[in-house]
Amino acid sequence: MSNVTLEIAGRKYTIACAPGEEQHIEELGRSISAKLAQLDGLNGQSPERVLLYASLLLADELYEATSNAPATAEPDEATAIRLESMADRLESLAMQLETGPSAS
Repeated sequence: MSNVTLEIAGRKYTIACAPGEEQHIEELGRSISAKLAQLDGLNGQSPERVLLYASLLLADELYEATSNAPATAEPDEATAIRLESMADRLESLAMQLETGPSAS
């Protein structure tokens, strides 16, 4: 197992990942930070609420991307795997919100 430390909304989070996934996790963290940078009024919000906003923004982006696809088109295997992985990560974030952050 490898660990990656992400900084999101000024807080550091250490995330465990499989060896070789470090760069991908770092890119996901940068994506979350970029989404949050687009929002005003997050100062003073709890870390849980900030992560909730990030999750909602990314879930909405995923929804828009999948709802704009033709109804009869089946995603290719690679896309299906990526979508499943994103859903798993969103579920993991939701669980972290319920149990408290794993901040360092």
